[in-house]
Amino acid sequence: MRRKGKFDAIIVETTGLADPAPVAQTFFVDEDVRDVARLDAVVTVADAKWLSQRLRDAPEAKNQIAFADVIIINKTDLVSPAELREVEARIRAINPYARLHRAQRCDVKIEEVLERRAFDLDRILDIEPEFLTVEDHDHDHDHGDGHGHHHHGGLKHYHDEDMQSIAARLEGDLDPDKFMPWINRLTQERGPSILRCKGIVAFKDDPKRFVFQGVHMMLDGEPQREWKPGEKRESKVVFIGRDLDEAAIREGFLACAA
Repeated sequence: MRRKGKFDAIIVETTGLADPAPVAQTFFVDEDVRDVARLDAVVTVADAKWLSQRLRDAPEAKNQIAFADVIIINKTDLVSPAELREVEARIRAINPYARLHRAQRCDVKIEEVLERRAFDLDRILDIEPEFLTVEDHDHDHDHGDGHGHHHHGGLKHYHDEDMQSIAARLEGDLDPDKFMPWINRLTQERGPSILRCKGIVAFKDDPKRFVFQGVHMMLDGEPQREWKPGEKRESKVVFIGRDLDEAAIREGFLACAA
């Protein structure tokens, strides 16, 4: 990075079951790195044939799925359509917000994995328009096959995963004097268990949306564009992590109402 000229991009390839969090955290805390580079996205390649097994015996595999912005499901030719749907269901149980690509020999267009700008606060919704879609919890449960899952939006969400995503929404404004201490306390106390968090919130008497994201205990946030005329002012947050207390997080978030 000290050489003359500039790189178009730097791709950091970790070992097979490495935790991507330390690499991402560097961009939150190292000013020298932030001055010359930005974190674009975390891309995970999942083996369609063996992913389900890895999710059972390798916790690091769950971390990689949970952390990813883009997931390439590779070797789809080695599994049946039913097996592929099962793999996708397990991925969605852990991370409902990553962009999925089915592939053989990782044949995915380069623009689908580069220039995603998934960590740019001002482009969170442009890149991921559905990442803050709060799920409807009035659904039909199906435990008939003994796997402990329910059908949700056409996919099965598995309850046997210790990794989960929590999305919460509050219509109206938040009190910043309540929300900021709450989110800071939550990430400090539960940071090791929180892999990613993101949110767009409406603060009382503030014409601009406040956007934040975090990796473990590292948070980054700032005001962004103004709320548009007629745009519904509401606050939405998402947490992806391991063994999170969903009830406590929802209760704490809702208690920040203005």
